[in-house]
Amino acid sequence: MKASRVAGLLLAAGRGARLGTPKALVEYEGERLVDRGVRLLADGGCHPVVVVLGAATVQVRGAVVVRNPAWATGMGSSLRVGLAALPEQAEAVVVALVDQPLIRSGAVRALIDSGAGLAVATYGGRRRNPVLIAWEHFAGVAELAVGDVGARPYMKAHPELVTEVPCDAHGDPADIDTPEDLRLLET
Repeated sequence: MKASRVAGLLLAAGRGARLGTPKALVEYEGERLVDRGVRLLADGGCHPVVVVLGAATVQVRGAVVVRNPAWATGMGSSLRVGLAALPEQAEAVVVALVDQPLIRSGAVRALIDSGAGLAVATYGGRRRNPVLIAWEHFAGVAELAVGDVGARPYMKAHPELVTEVPCDAHGDPADIDTPEDLRLLET
């Protein structure tokens, strides 16, 4: 798959209830998580990068921003909104979450380079994010992305289609859900 035809999709719509603020606005190492996520996808070879916002409205450089009016219903609605906002020429998309600042662009590149139509990054043998979804799976993924889940139900329903891509060398999938998570990452 040509990297030039792979879009990036950053899910950043949540309100960060346990964190006390929308995660898109949180700063880590002097950079907002939303900007860090856009850079992750762009540096990994994705173009364009689409960011789905909801609870917070912020200016984001280097990305197409779309708003999910149903953001409070969970990640599934944000994934559906993001998939619908991708340009028609996108042959695939790499989907990342805004709250995983330790993942590096090599993970995105490894997913693209896998040549798979449905791929998931693994760390220590466990499936995490980001994930790559080829256009032929967009409708199926969107249909099963309900509530606070993304592509996982579709991947579970079609295990024979999923390629696991080891990304241990490309960062850590630790996420920021609470103030304590953020403090631990900053130490």
